[in-house]
Amino acid sequence: MKKEKYLLILVLAFTMSAPSLLAQTSNKISEIVKGTFQYDLNFLKKYHKDLVVLGDGDAKLIVVPQYQGRVMTSTAEGNQGLSFGWINHDLIASQKNTPHFSAYGGEDRFWLGPEGGQFSIYFKPNSTFVFDNWLVPPSIDVESFDLIFQSKTNAHFKKNIHLTNYSGTNFDIEVNRKIKLLNREAVNKFVGGWMGASVKAIGFESENTVTNIGKSSWSKKSGLLSIWILGMLQANDQTTVFVPFKKGDSAVLGKIVTDDYFGKLNQTRLKVKDGYLLFKADAKQRSKIGISPLRSLATVASFDAQNKVLTIIQFTLPKGKTDYVNSLWERQLNPFNGDAMNAYSDGPINDKQMGKFYELESSSPAMSLAPAASQTHIHRSIHLKGDTKELEAITQKLFGVSLKELNF
Repeated sequence: MKKEKYLLILVLAFTMSAPSLLAQTSNKISEIVKGTFQYDLNFLKKYHKDLVVLGDGDAKLIVVPQYQGRVMTSTAEGNQGLSFGWINHDLIASQKNTPHFSAYGGEDRFWLGPEGGQFSIYFKPNSTFVFDNWLVPPSIDVESFDLIFQSKTNAHFKKNIHLTNYSGTNFDIEVNRKIKLLNREAVNKFVGGWMGASVKAIGFESENTVTNIGKSSWSKKSGLLSIWILGMLQANDQTTVFVPFKKGDSAVLGKIVTDDYFGKLNQTRLKVKDGYLLFKADAKQRSKIGISPLRSLATVASFDAQNKVLTIIQFTLPKGKTDYVNSLWERQLNPFNGDAMNAYSDGPINDKQMGKFYELESSSPAMSLAPAASQTHIHRSIHLKGDTKELEAITQKLFGVSLKELNF
């Protein structure tokens, strides 16, 4: 009898405490911290039921078909880890597109160049090169790409696009975009084999292939396109972009950096050193730099000293190819004298700002394609989070500089 009473007391005690336990669990779920991968995953699931999550252990990333197969964010430390991509939560939650460009965010998005000039696809024929006339084509802004394959670590998207450039040239295009999550061994290889055991890592790449499905060849006379990959990443006061460049005579290689897109930059924003430059990416001043294909070394990095995150971007840079589209907003004397790599820091304009982010970008050469011909551009992103001594070994191996040099 005593035993039965004891069991009854236990059952009653558990029953009475159950609501409290459930409330505690509910509170923990609701207290998921903004800035973590779990927060962004939960948020994006509300608006995109078809999102794709690729994962291998703690390395995970989110891809959204509606945003052209865009990699929205990634993490190296599982669901509770830092979310690396910048996401425009307010715009997505509004469920509305915005004029000119819907800046949803994301750390690997597909665009096409050029942005400005007589061969631009962002300005209608005969319009003036001012912001009111600038418009990102819907097919690379708000239209969905079709998901045609998915596995644990890979996703393949496809889209047919029709575009007309400023000069009236028509382009019929097939885009194939493959997202691949890299395993730790591959990441270690790409960072020179110096990744310590304590370093948390994620690496992924987008393989972007454009095919001319029209009946006419694409020529320099009527305008060419380029593949343009842009990544929006979270900025803070301790974020610096590091760009190694090819040293040599400016008479042969041209200028080291284009630094006057939004006004000439001084040494508070840009420092040019022996074989590399530092660009401040704190999202406090709208600014942009560009590196030509003659100066580029097919890589760019950034260091977030606040969170101890080293980001490395590597991209396709075909040897001997020097024709890159020019995106300046003007009629151009040299429309194929553009950049292979760009970095951008957002900042306030008229007391308004898009967001606390910076961008790392790469471009393909101008695509002179006959009917049925294709060109591919690969953009690889690697995030390493860990002990500064082990990150130091990587920067020394890859760039020959101390991690301290990656602080502005």
